[in-house]
Amino acid sequence: MFALGVLFAVAATAQDAVTRGEKVYADQKCTVCHSIAGKGNAKGALDEVGSRRSADEIRAWITDAKSMTAKTGAARKPPMKMFTLPTEDVDALVAYLQTLRKK
Repeated sequence: MFALGVLFAVAATAQDAVTRGEKVYADQKCTVCHSIAGKGNAKGALDEVGSRRSADEIRAWITDAKSMTAKTGAARKPPMKMFTLPTEDVDALVAYLQTLRKK
């Protein structure tokens, strides 16, 4: 029974991170450049990004967009700006974006 309680606690913590990440996405006004489910700038659709990018790649785009732009040869203009967010916010944003997967 203890293991089941731990499992629920882990699931609740993961859901809390996703919820916080969704809030960070909104608070940082990511929809100016990106969209999810048709809401925001369609040129930067993030639908299914969790299926296309690893958590580490998503984190790198958030924390070091300039290097990721060079590494991937991304040609979108304007290039993604650099964000300086607390580690907890980056972790939460990554958790949220990882939930956006093919259905």
